Amino acid sequence: MKESIVQRKSFQFSLKIISLYKKLQLEKEFIISNQILRSGTSIGAKIEEALAGQSKKDFTAKMSISSKEARETKYWLRLLKESELTNLDVNSLILDIDELIRILTSQQSLTNN
Repeated sequence: MKESIVQRKSFQFSLKIISLYKKLQLEKEFIISNQILRSGTSIGAKIEEALAGQSKKDFTAKMSISSKEARETKYWLRLLKESELTNLDVNSLILDIDELIRILTSQQSLTNN
């Protein structure tokens, strides 16, 4: 089966989140880095689960969780940026997560019809 756009983008985003996590760990920022790692990599994991869903209801539920994780990740990225805990630039990650949220939202509206 061909990889979907949301599947590919969520995987690439997870790799970027892991890179950010490593940099934050070097700066001794442990609390938010752990939250971002957990929620940021969970997006793609839930999408993978959704694609293996046993029913439309299962697929929709997993995609909904993925959307929630994406929104949580955006929160942590914004908090990291606004709190000035680091000088790392997270603007491109915020743009990436906004795109993922848009894709996930459009997927949800398609499955609800």
